[in-house]
Amino acid sequence: MTDSEYAGWTHVYSGKVRDLYVPTSTMTDDDTWTGDPLALSPVVLVVASDRVSAFDHVLDPAIPGKGAMLTELTRWWFDQLPEVPNHLAHPLDDRLEALGLPEIPAELADRATLCRTLDMFPIECVVRGFITGGGWKDYQATGTIGGIPLPEGLSNGDRLPEPIFTPAWKAPLGEHDENITYERAAEIVGETVASQLRELSLQIFTKAQAIAEARGLILADTKFEFGADRATGIITLGDEVLTSDSSRYWDAAAYANEATPELRMASFDKQIVRDWLAANWDQSGTPPTLPHEIVEQTAGKYRELLDRLGA
Repeated sequence: MTDSEYAGWTHVYSGKVRDLYVPTSTMTDDDTWTGDPLALSPVVLVVASDRVSAFDHVLDPAIPGKGAMLTELTRWWFDQLPEVPNHLAHPLDDRLEALGLPEIPAELADRATLCRTLDMFPIECVVRGFITGGGWKDYQATGTIGGIPLPEGLSNGDRLPEPIFTPAWKAPLGEHDENITYERAAEIVGETVASQLRELSLQIFTKAQAIAEARGLILADTKFEFGADRATGIITLGDEVLTSDSSRYWDAAAYANEATPELRMASFDKQIVRDWLAANWDQSGTPPTLPHEIVEQTAGKYRELLDRLGA
């Protein structure tokens, strides 16, 4: 994607799934400046692509409609959480009105979010209500998750006595994120901020879990990202929120009635892709092309979660 393709917007970053653009008017004309372009702009256009990644690789082909579905779900969850400050930008905001923001390109409208830039904390705020995934591996090895002791005798997929906050450190680009203890998080961002991040994360998770359960779904775990509002310093919820890519959802009826973990904990996300890739690739060289039926099944899981939530 080149800068000239979207009038008034300059592309500044591409991750595995998202692309970031800032208003061209906020870019510096100093060719020697090598700093972060997001530091100069009060807003950023976050565009969710249809790309799908697994095992640290972007795969081919993309999942049709994925970016729009993730964006729709994030917008819906923000509406369910009016009490939590979030990064959505409103063009009539006094701080933005003077910018004369360019129009959001029509071809991006269903998967683009205009956001206020935040000073992001280098912490992923993971909350777990059930034991599974990497948390299950840690528990098997140590009896703890993130340094938090848990009762003996838990099985994969069990509900925890109460949700727990198990942060991760966001590693620099190209490196793996690192699971850390709360105490390490406090060393990184300070005790006051760490305490607020934990409280907010658990508060949001508890509310979201109740909303999901009312719709026959289990929210097993999720991750949040927060930053400080540059004008007020208020801790603000950013990034995607409670989507299929950041959260693990299960069908409550299947969880209660199915005998095998594979069926009991089938999730509404790209697990189908991970499972197929694990069975058909040794993780060396270039990943194989995803079969059409795997792509279609994955797109169907993303859509089914939207429909079940009523988003």
